[in-house]
Amino acid sequence: MGNRAVEINGFTNTVTTDNHITTRGSSWLFAVTAFMGFSSLVFMGLSFMKPRTQRLFHYLLAALTLISAIAYFSQGSNLGWTAIEVQWSRSNAKVAGDMRQIFYVRYIDYFITIPLLLATLLLTAGLPTPTIWYTLLISEVFVVTRLVGALVKSTYKWGFFTFGLSSLFFLLYTIIIEGRAYSRPLGADLTRLYGILSIWTACILLVYPIIWGVSEGGNVIPLDSEMIAYGILDILTKPIFGAVLLWGLRNVDLERLGIQVRDAHEGIATEPVADEKKTEADVSAGVVNGGGSGGVATAPQTV
Repeated sequence: MGNRAVEINGFTNTVTTDNHITTRGSSWLFAVTAFMGFSSLVFMGLSFMKPRTQRLFHYLLAALTLISAIAYFSQGSNLGWTAIEVQWSRSNAKVAGDMRQIFYVRYIDYFITIPLLLATLLLTAGLPTPTIWYTLLISEVFVVTRLVGALVKSTYKWGFFTFGLSSLFFLLYTIIIEGRAYSRPLGADLTRLYGILSIWTACILLVYPIIWGVSEGGNVIPLDSEMIAYGILDILTKPIFGAVLLWGLRNVDLERLGIQVRDAHEGIATEPVADEKKTEADVSAGVVNGGGSGGVATAPQTV
């Protein structure tokens, strides 16, 4: 039957867009959906090869790729968008329309998955929890400002873009400077792994604003090209990033990273209970600290 998503769902969604994706772009988005979904299943499947206490990174990666799969399915189905009047009209026929299609569902995805991605990366370096939370909050600013900017038709969109770019530099400082400093005491293997992933992530994060500037911001490239660009970036920062991370941590115990996860089947609470019962038994038997040989006190004799 073929892909009829753009035909079925149409280009009227409270407003009508004349600058939108085509069937070719929709097919690419469905391909990314399949790749993200497959990656999520692989990450979850690999988790069963580890003890429960060692599955944290598998769960995080499976979650972020699953969420991305849902978002890409929405975009491929031509859903989760609105149309915004462009700031600059172009003569190129592929971007000549004045009402550009803006997929807000992409930023719902990023609002959840970018913090998950950064948490996964920073946990690998053993950063303190307050620093991680601060970084995740800044990453939300990076996402939301680009969404708001994409929904603004006037030059004020570039003000939101500037706020987002400023937040990105905070993120890069934490990733490259602070993260690498904290990773060094963890050992050469983890320092090398974090060095690779941090540079990888930082370089790709720098490309996102560029793509925004020539698509949602400046209306330079058509929607299909926008989808291809974002799809490649997301594949590099999610499934590929995850595969490299799990390979690098394959022989690493999470306790080396300062992460301790309790398993319900370990029976941690049994030892304190046993010690308490032993103490009660000792007191009942008349065992006292500082007693004579063997520590046993004899009962006083009655005269």
